[in-house]
Amino acid sequence: MREEDLISITDKNYGEEVIQSDLPVLVDFWAPGCNPCRTVGPVVEEMAKEYRGRIKVGKTNVAENLQASSAFGIRSIPTLILFKDGKAVKKVVGAVPEVRLKAMIEESIP
Repeated sequence: MREEDLISITDKNYGEEVIQSDLPVLVDFWAPGCNPCRTVGPVVEEMAKEYRGRIKVGKTNVAENLQASSAFGIRSIPTLILFKDGKAVKKVVGAVPEVRLKAMIEESIP
């Protein structure tokens, strides 16, 4: 995987990376000590490679980025939100199977 395939989304760069993005953006809200997050992490990395050029994929550490986490009411992690035109259009919570994540993405991109 190329480093630019998976971006770190922070409170500071959220507007630029998500709101102003021309592409849909899949954001994985996670934390280092979260076991389900570790399960989903490789799936999210795979989506970054598979959908390169069609969507942006990023990760937000909820412990370090409280503004973005609270803005979207993140209560459980992992939470994955797909943004399109700067708005949240799809959301899944928990360690979801790859097929469910792909379906969420495919429903939202051309």
